[in-house]
Amino acid sequence: QVQLVESGGGLVQAGGSLRLSCAVSERTFSNYGMAWFRQAPGKEREFVAGVGWSGRSTSYADSVKGRFTISRDNAKNTGYLQMISLKPEDTAVYYCAARLYGTISYNTRAYDYWGQGTQVTVSS
Repeated sequence: QVQLVESGGGLVQAGGSLRLSCAVSERTFSNYGMAWFRQAPGKEREFVAGVGWSGRSTSYADSVKGRFTISRDNAKNTGYLQMISLKPEDTAVYYCAARLYGTISYNTRAYDYWGQGTQVTVSS
C-alpha cells in the first residue's frame, strides 16, 4: 500500500509563502504521476497542480499560475508545492495524490493514492 504524507501547511498572511511537501512510501515513486488538489469548506476538491513522472511536464489551475510551482525529487520520494503571493482564497486543505504510470489528470478519480491533507490558511 502506497502512503502519502503531506507537511508544511500553516497560517500565513496574504502575500506570504509556504512550501508543501508530500513524502511517498514507494521506492518506485518515479513511476507515479503526482498532483496537488485542495478543498475549501463547502466546496468540491479541485485540481491545483500536477507533475509527470519525470518532472518535465507540469500543469496548473489558472487560479494559481505564476504563483505556485510543483516539483518532485524522485531520489527522495518527495513532491513539493511552492506557493508564493498567497491570497485568502487559497485557504483550503491541500492534498497530494499519485497515480501509477499516469499522465497528469484534473480528475480526482484518476488518482489511486491520497494523503491525509494539510491545512493552509491565508489571513487578509
